[in-house]
Amino acid sequence: MKKKITIIGAGGQMGQWFVKYFGDKDFEVTGHDSENTVTGKNVIVSESLVGAILKADYVLLCTPTKRTPEIIRLIAKEMKRGTYLIEISSEKSKVVSAMGKMPTKINPVCIHPMFGPGIKTIKGQNIISVPIKDAKKELTTAKELFEGANFVTIDAIEHDKKIAVILGLTHLMNLVFANIISKDEKTMLTEKMSGTTFRVQKTLAESIMTESPELIETIIANPEIRRVAEDLWKDVGRLLTSVQESKTEEVVEYIKECQERLSKHTDLNESYKRLTKMVKSVEK
Repeated sequence: MKKKITIIGAGGQMGQWFVKYFGDKDFEVTGHDSENTVTGKNVIVSESLVGAILKADYVLLCTPTKRTPEIIRLIAKEMKRGTYLIEISSEKSKVVSAMGKMPTKINPVCIHPMFGPGIKTIKGQNIISVPIKDAKKELTTAKELFEGANFVTIDAIEHDKKIAVILGLTHLMNLVFANIISKDEKTMLTEKMSGTTFRVQKTLAESIMTESPELIETIIANPEIRRVAEDLWKDVGRLLTSVQESKTEEVVEYIKECQERLSKHTDLNESYKRLTKMVKSVEK
């Protein structure tokens, strides 16, 4: 007998990916989305949120982070005993609180897939597991559902701190970069003049701009990003001031210290080789 999974937010980009993923794994997939059209092969479309979850063995939330705690409170009491409620939001503090208050009949699984809807296989992809009640049981369930992925277990507070750098800082910088280059009135000339670094940065920024504005806003709204963003702002100001005041030694020392710290954990020459390979791959 097929296992039944309901995906809430099945019309969004990640929702569509999970519809296909679980369909390929021979689950009976039901999709509900109040804002987007649910599509895909062999997906049962439900217009009712509560109706969609009544018979499910698993319920997966691909919903906006800000709405997720409310949806958890709304559906948890309606789900059948022994069901697994899985959520994938990029910010965990409020979500974890809501999951911790669910009825004991429901099994929580709090994860953060560190990939986008463009991937072809789950193998080798990173997934973060955030414990709610029984860390071992929750991780085992996640590993069974996403066999072949790499898992890291971390608590909600540390998760949000790390994600502030991994996603928040990168999205913030690339959003501003994308905004600046979007105002370039001589784009073709810029492209002809550009080198490796610019092309890679531009590709990255443009890729991030394919995400929904709501998702990007959620990522940079992580309260923990303020700390790293203030460091960024402070260092940019410091470097610009030093350059304008011709304090060459201060700028050079800043760069050297950064190189030394990075070199303790990374082979910078290998990083440059990977960069050139990336560019060749993109330009094929």
